[in-house]
Amino acid sequence: MEQNVRTTSSRARGLTHTAPAEVTLQAALEALADPIRRRIVRELAEVPDWERACGTFNHLPVAKSTLSHHFSVLRNVGLLEQRDEGARRLNRLRRAEFDERFPGLLALVIAEDA
Repeated sequence: MEQNVRTTSSRARGLTHTAPAEVTLQAALEALADPIRRRIVRELAEVPDWERACGTFNHLPVAKSTLSHHFSVLRNVGLLEQRDEGARRLNRLRRAEFDERFPGLLALVIAEDA
């Protein structure tokens, strides 16, 4: 029997990815209450999966450590999946999974500035 073995860096091993099905509406709303996190979500919605690295969000008006916190919050409510590729940490908006759990919520966030 063949096993699929995925190697990850020590940095990536510390990442936890919460399934959207495990997230409460309260937690999702609290995560999306922050305007910086909503902006991250909107920007990720505009690009293909795994296209944007965390470092490409350096235009946002927060410190690098605060930006890391925002990514962590989004990951912990099932909105974001991250993986390391070399020195870059790439992001994927878990749109389909999140939409299944909270239909229409992401659409409202994405359309906020449209």
